[in-house]
Parts: sequence; C-alpha cells; structure tokens
Amino acid sequence: MVARVARFKGDPAQIDEAAANVRADVDSGQVPPGLEGARMMMLVDRTTGEGLGITLFDSEEAMRRGDEALNAMSPGGGAERTAVSFYEVAVSTV
Repeated sequence: MVARVARFKGDPAQIDEAAANVRADVDSGQVPPGLEGARMMMLVDRTTGEGLGITLFDSEEAMRRGDEALNAMSPGGGAERTAVSFYEVAVSTV
C-alpha cells in the first residue's frame, strides 16, 4: 500500500465548508477517474487552517493515476495546496 499526503493552508473559518464539500463529493458516490478504490482522510488544524489530505492506494500504479487526478482538482474553499509527498505504508490498521 502507498500513500499520497498533500498539505494545505487555508482560512480557518472555512474549514467546515471545505470538509462539507469533500464529504458531499464522497457521499455522492461519483468517484473521479483515477481515484477508484482509493481511501481518503482529511485532517485539519482549526487554529492555523492547515490540513493534510491522505489518500491510500493499493499500488504505485494506482497512486500515479490518483496523483494525476488529484493534481487536476482545485482544493477549493480558498485553500492552497502547499506540498505533496509519497510514502510506502509500512503498517496500517485501517
């Protein structure tokens, strides 16, 4: 398993709106091409407006497709993507 970790910075006052938008996208069941089978988490710091988007993929090939799809998307909510890193998942209970 591999993970794509994206860092974001935005207005702390817009965190709830941004989370609601992401939740609505997920709940719609409409998975963007390239993100099929991916699992996602959104972590936020309500004080600073910083956040992490962690997306888990079953393979490096799936991660490459997912990275392309996610790079084509706008973070929305006035947030800015500040960094993206990739990791091998050595241990997971999820």
